Amino acid sequence: MTIPVIDFSKLNGEERAKTMAEIANGCEEWGFFQLVNHGIPEELLERVKKVCSECYKQEREEKFKNSTPVKLLNEIVEKKSGNKLENEDWEDVFTLLDDNERTSETPGFKETMAEYRTELKKLGVKVMEVMDENLGLPKGSIKKAFDGEEGSAFFGTKVSHYPPCPNPELVNGLRAHTDAGGVILLFQDDKVGGLQILKDGEWIDVQPLPNAIVINTGDQIEVLSNGRYKSVWHRVLATPDGNRRSIASFYNPSLKATISPATQLVENLKKEVDQAYPKFVFGDYMSVYAEQKFLPKEPRFQAVRAM
Repeated sequence: MTIPVIDFSKLNGEERAKTMAEIANGCEEWGFFQLVNHGIPEELLERVKKVCSECYKQEREEKFKNSTPVKLLNEIVEKKSGNKLENEDWEDVFTLLDDNERTSETPGFKETMAEYRTELKKLGVKVMEVMDENLGLPKGSIKKAFDGEEGSAFFGTKVSHYPPCPNPELVNGLRAHTDAGGVILLFQDDKVGGLQILKDGEWIDVQPLPNAIVINTGDQIEVLSNGRYKSVWHRVLATPDGNRRSIASFYNPSLKATISPATQLVENLKKEVDQAYPKFVFGDYMSVYAEQKFLPKEPRFQAVRAM
């Protein structure tokens, strides 16, 4: 089995209905799909690869060698305990936000990433509008829910590298989890794999595809769609070769936004079905998620229901 690959440019042509159906299938059956011909210039994507790789090499690589996961893994190997490093990830990571621009010594990093994030945000809005249409919601419904009353959805970008690991069987690249937020747009490494999703009880590789953008749905899309779209467990394996680059952008609700199943999707349902997902403030959900990220999501929904 392979993750669906969808030509996003065909939304504007004769194959629109077929493409809409492919995206609906990606959301309903997989929770993950890859977009090609998505409209982001390849020249920009090549620059993103270059500046992120240079930034890691110049500013991050030496620090990672002295990081907690490296030290703890070395201890396990020295003791020959046979234990696995359960509560750490073999990942170097930093986050880019609109209001907290990270300074970097890497030439062109700041400008390139600002340009990239602008393009990604536009693509995120288009993807949400396709979801609106497929779910039978008015155009802009998901974005409006994410903006909340203040009109300020969150858009953050996580730049990660998973360096070569000498003992990949003893540590996770990134532990299995579902994403807390809304729509995730991932620009993953086009050579070094490692990302997997759980489908029908089996871990499946998200195959590297040059300059594709991987889309996945977070917990809030599951709630808004009243369970029609599911957030999916995924993980990253540590690998002995290659330094995997992963640039994930999160289009999430504002922390003050109130999230609940879309009215149009529950108005004809019986009360007990309609209550499968609670109504809650996203900031409250994030407080629970911070403690329970790597645990099943259902107790998170129960916890915010009780607030």
